[in-house]
Amino acid sequence: MVKLNKIYTRTGDDGTTGLVAGERRPKYDLRIEAYGTVDEANAVVGMARLYTTELPDLDAMLMRIQNDCFDLGADLATPDTGERPEYEPLRIVDAQVERIETDIDLLNADLEPLRSFVLPGGTAASAHLHLARTVARRAERLIVELAAQDHETVNPAAIRYANRLSDFFFVAARWVNDHGRTDVLWVPGKNR
Repeated sequence: MVKLNKIYTRTGDDGTTGLVAGERRPKYDLRIEAYGTVDEANAVVGMARLYTTELPDLDAMLMRIQNDCFDLGADLATPDTGERPEYEPLRIVDAQVERIETDIDLLNADLEPLRSFVLPGGTAASAHLHLARTVARRAERLIVELAAQDHETVNPAAIRYANRLSDFFFVAARWVNDHGRTDVLWVPGKNR
């Protein structure tokens, strides 16, 4: 159980932050950057949810995703060291990946087929979901880069979840634009 009595601890004043097991790393460390960017995506989802209260099914999906983003952050903040941990670390599991895929398929079934690339916009909810998509895609790139480091490990399910996350936001952004009917479409070379 998480218990926060004091928000500032002064332990980061030297430019480091602690991972879940206590290891200190520089605040610019790739692992910190990866889970910090997941947190940033989560904050954008919170902004998008200001515009989805009238869409209870989508809002419930976004709420689950916000919770999953904390799980993803916890997973990334707890690297597998190969040693037996004192407790079972929180990890993204295949069921979370499958659930987000189900949600993507559910929303996508209502969409008009794409005729062009979609520009971010339309409704306020869509614009925020597109922003969440781009931040989630940046988080995914950082997570994949982290996994490629010789001295680092990343849960493969966490990589799959991060990949699906931006897909979900893309489909949801179209869904809130009247099922894609009011998407703002890219017109190649329009302003030449």
